[in-house]
Amino acid sequence: MTSASAAPPPPDRGHDHRWPALAVCLAAGFMTLLDVSIVNVAVPSIRTGLHASQSGLQWVLSGYALMCGLLLVPAGRLGDVRSRRAVFLTGLALFTAMSALAGAAQNETWLVATRLVQGVAGGILVPQVSGFIQQMFRGPERGRAFGLLGATIGVSTAVGPLLGGLLIEAFGPQEGWRWVFYVNLPIGLVALPLARRLLPGPADAPDGAKAAARGAGRRSDLDPVGVVLLGTGTAVLLLPFMEQEEWHGSQKWLLVPLALLVLAGFTAWERRYARSRDPLVDLRLFRQRAYGLGVLLSLLYFAGFTAVFFILTLYLQNGLHYSALQAGLSIVPFALGSVATAAVGGRIVGRYGRPLVAAGLATVLVGLLATALAVHLDTGRSAGWATAAPLLLAGLGSGLVVAPNQTLTLSQVPVARAGSAGGVLQTAQRIGSAAGIAAVGSVFFDGVGTGAHPDWSGGFQAGLLSATALAALALVVALADIRGRRAPEPVAVPVAQEGAGAGPS
Repeated sequence: MTSASAAPPPPDRGHDHRWPALAVCLAAGFMTLLDVSIVNVAVPSIRTGLHASQSGLQWVLSGYALMCGLLLVPAGRLGDVRSRRAVFLTGLALFTAMSALAGAAQNETWLVATRLVQGVAGGILVPQVSGFIQQMFRGPERGRAFGLLGATIGVSTAVGPLLGGLLIEAFGPQEGWRWVFYVNLPIGLVALPLARRLLPGPADAPDGAKAAARGAGRRSDLDPVGVVLLGTGTAVLLLPFMEQEEWHGSQKWLLVPLALLVLAGFTAWERRYARSRDPLVDLRLFRQRAYGLGVLLSLLYFAGFTAVFFILTLYLQNGLHYSALQAGLSIVPFALGSVATAAVGGRIVGRYGRPLVAAGLATVLVGLLATALAVHLDTGRSAGWATAAPLLLAGLGSGLVVAPNQTLTLSQVPVARAGSAGGVLQTAQRIGSAAGIAAVGSVFFDGVGTGAHPDWSGGFQAGLLSATALAALALVVALADIRGRRAPEPVAVPVAQEGAGAGPS
């Protein structure tokens, strides 16, 4: 069968809108990612400005992540079945409006409510980005597009803490937190008209994708029972990890087996539903080695590397008394390294496949171990300088993991399934992040201790080694994939299911 990497380019319509359209998608994706990293450093300012409770602050952070995680797969499927552009525009408009309302919040309840709706908007918006990349690009161009997405993730990681620190310094602890939400407004207001003009609509979908979306004669709907089961299972699974600090006692962990039971019911329902209609998640995707192992690798890697930023910020701010701006600057080397290699990784992943991801993971492991050694040798306030070079190395490796793995994982997914398949991958990332922060955070706090002389350096080293172990498991998955693969890994889907909507409808 002919691969899409060898397919001819899409028909020329006079102007190729794909790259400007990608820029709009990346700007919207940047906004949703920025909203995670920038709000983290604004928590002390929110506490001061609104006199918020610890429980309220927890929901400002975890409520956004929870609602976003619940919507990723259903919203991705909605974009697949209906109009990806219409869903994107809805999510973007709602996210922009909620950013304005969050910045204007007058009390804790107001802020938490707007953050929950903002999470819904983020969950609607995010899967459309990977869906559009699948629809508009193929072959090596798709790798480049995912590489730019990876670079965007790196930039948002770097800019978030830094920009948040600068805004709080400029506007003060009472009002500075409002501007971490207002900063989204110009991005959203500029992106909305451009998205409507540039993004491909249903009329731009290729005939093969339309036929696949219709399910070859089978009925295609949104699978409401599947949506409820997946949403319930995901929420119950994420809740104990997100509420670890507020929900004391071991009873909360009983939700984990309950969640697994609900997700098992979801799996059984999807298999039954697929006999006559198009399911929410096509479980046959997991039979593809690239997709199944890619999702698992992503879950493990995000569990490790997301937790590093969590404990590093705590160590610098609470242990070494860094300001929010100083802590943000200390994270920049990792983000810069990730940006430097993400775009390159996207360009060359079609040539090297999964071994490129394995090399990136090995580089991350070396960088994280070097960071632990640096903190062991330098426990003073200069630790931020001591960790700069090791974190840069880890970031260089990370750029070769996130975007290339996403390219490989979605490489054989039909365009008609791009949104829901991407939503599953991103849901795995959210679950990994929540579980990793809970597990690594627990090791970190146990190492710090509760006595009169907390060991912040020792706690950070213990937590960092735990995060490194999770990244090592991701490397094991990558090596298992390489070892079990007899033929070169394809990085494209069949031509009959490809599409390159190149302009507005």
